[in-house]
Amino acid sequence: MITKLTHAPVLVLDQESAYDFYVNKLGFKVKLDLPMPKDGRWLTVYPPDQPDFEIILAPVTRSFHSKETTKALKQLVSEGAFGCGVFTCKDIYVTYEELKAKGVQFSKAPTKEFYGTEAIFKDDSGNWFSLAQLV
Repeated sequence: MITKLTHAPVLVLDQESAYDFYVNKLGFKVKLDLPMPKDGRWLTVYPPDQPDFEIILAPVTRSFHSKETTKALKQLVSEGAFGCGVFTCKDIYVTYEELKAKGVQFSKAPTKEFYGTEAIFKDDSGNWFSLAQLV
């Protein structure tokens, strides 16, 4: 029986830039930053209140796909074709202003929805996320 999800990948265009974005702008913590064979890097981060869940910052260029698929994925990521998840916070208006001040780009300001208040932002690769304060 499956008991929980512990890791989830987010395809990124550049791991060093993603590291800066997730750690210095979003305030995530680094769980693992290990070298891998062939100049690779296993880099995982987590939201401060959720240390048992790791986001794998996976470079799209190191995928297990063909060159053509990797090229297509790189383009799709940069175009913002992937909505990767929902992050929650205690006070969306404060968090929104803090992240904006750090340079996080929002495509939707906090807006009341039937499930709570939500804002939408993109990471430095183009992946979009919901920031929500749930009801």
